[in-house]
Amino acid sequence: MSRYQNRWQTVTVDVEDGIAWVTLNRPEKRNAMSPTLNREMRDVLETVEQDADARVLVLTGAGSAWTAGMDLKEYFREVDAGPEILQERIRRDASEWQWKLLRLYSKPTIAMVNGWCFGGGFSPLVACDLAICADEATFGLSEINWGIPPGNLVSKAMADTVGHRQSLYYIMTGKTFDGAKAAQMGLVNKSVPLAQLREEVILLARDLLDKNPVVLRAAKNGFKRCRELTWEQSEDYLYAKLDQAQLRDPEHGREQGLKQFLDDKSIKPGLQAYKR
Repeated sequence: MSRYQNRWQTVTVDVEDGIAWVTLNRPEKRNAMSPTLNREMRDVLETVEQDADARVLVLTGAGSAWTAGMDLKEYFREVDAGPEILQERIRRDASEWQWKLLRLYSKPTIAMVNGWCFGGGFSPLVACDLAICADEATFGLSEINWGIPPGNLVSKAMADTVGHRQSLYYIMTGKTFDGAKAAQMGLVNKSVPLAQLREEVILLARDLLDKNPVVLRAAKNGFKRCRELTWEQSEDYLYAKLDQAQLRDPEHGREQGLKQFLDDKSIKPGLQAYKR
């Protein structure tokens, strides 16, 4: 039995062999993100972050969808009918987990896109460090069809990940594309048949589990930060992250890795991690 069983209404969490399987659990709504789900996901991410047994987080969806985006009824029609200040809180909850927490999360994150991924779902998809999808998955920026532009930071996510022409084509037409196209565009790392998806994600997660967690965090977050800095700022920042990782690393990974490579001749960089 999961230690987190029935803790949240719209999300399930199972921790197994170092992997936290975080599943958006509104299958009857294709896991559309409601105000309740957004609020609960803040708590989920903060809880898993402090769980020593959870060293890699995989974000996926129950049933046939990853997420169909924002729940149009709950998020727009019902919120629009409420007081204006309520909209501020609702939007803050969505942004807090979909990119503020997830984008610079302290543990490696993998999006496992098992089915439909629409609209607002592109924000957490891109915020995850890595992504693998099913060939059968369907992606779409359908907001234009409902008379609204893409919400949250979907446009920013697309611009940073896919680029100008492809982003505008799908934003302006609302057309859909499959997993193979998502991989070809660089929106995900890889697309595989749905029957192989979970095993492919486990293999990737195991590779990450083999790495030094302090150094891995510094490497991934350093990359994300430096994309927004000048070359000079990036030099200062990345050297600072390097020094910070050495100071905070209880495994002394740099010393161990250099010893195994230079002295013991037991590893070959690029082929394997140092023996922890």
